[in-house]
Amino acid sequence: MNEPIVPFDLVRMFLGTDPPLFYLEIVFRTLVVYIYALAMIRWVGGRGIAQMSTVEFLLVIALGSAVGDVMFYPEVPILHAMLVITVVILINKGLDTLIFRYRSLEKAVDGLTAEVIRDGVIIPETLRDRKMGRSEVFEGLRAQGYRNLGEIRRAYLETSGNFSVFPSPGSTYGLPIEPAWAVEPPPMIGPNATIDGGARPACCECGKLVGPETRVTPSACPNCGSTSWTPARRVNEAPPDRKSLPT
Repeated sequence: MNEPIVPFDLVRMFLGTDPPLFYLEIVFRTLVVYIYALAMIRWVGGRGIAQMSTVEFLLVIALGSAVGDVMFYPEVPILHAMLVITVVILINKGLDTLIFRYRSLEKAVDGLTAEVIRDGVIIPETLRDRKMGRSEVFEGLRAQGYRNLGEIRRAYLETSGNFSVFPSPGSTYGLPIEPAWAVEPPPMIGPNATIDGGARPACCECGKLVGPETRVTPSACPNCGSTSWTPARRVNEAPPDRKSLPT
């Protein structure tokens, strides 16, 4: 049966009952867990830590755990938590110094900015590399007030997980992303369908437009391989009548 805890036992509070070599084990444990957590966060990617760098995000997690445990669990000595906090801070400061000096380490820890959209068309390779879905891109663009891909000249996924978007100079046709497709899906056109004069179908996956002289939708999108198309629109242009669309 465990002995009752004596309140304000300073020896238990600061030193605990562990042998002195256990403090070296704490340093080792902290290093292992920190490196493992860093690898896991890099694997998950930057979208889950928007507004913060990878190192900053990991610092918050590590310090939160170290501070929280010593506050709630009487068997955790204060000195143990203080040692963990010190080691985490030293690791963080060391990484900051190394990242400042070595560009290759900055790329390994924080990742690289990736181009997501070019001239109103999504780059499918970026989505595959970053394990992103089309809906994630659309959500990020709608949050900045964009209504179709034709408004966008370049869009980048930053290492923070945020999108940096640079608008096109004029109003052009593009794949509509507003209203959200989950709320109101756009009308779909299949492959090899006849295109009415003046219509500009766009690929539903990447937004690539069918050429103005083309009279039949392609069997597959040359950019991403999709076989679904929908009428492209300009900003503030009303959606087409679904009954008049080819199938």
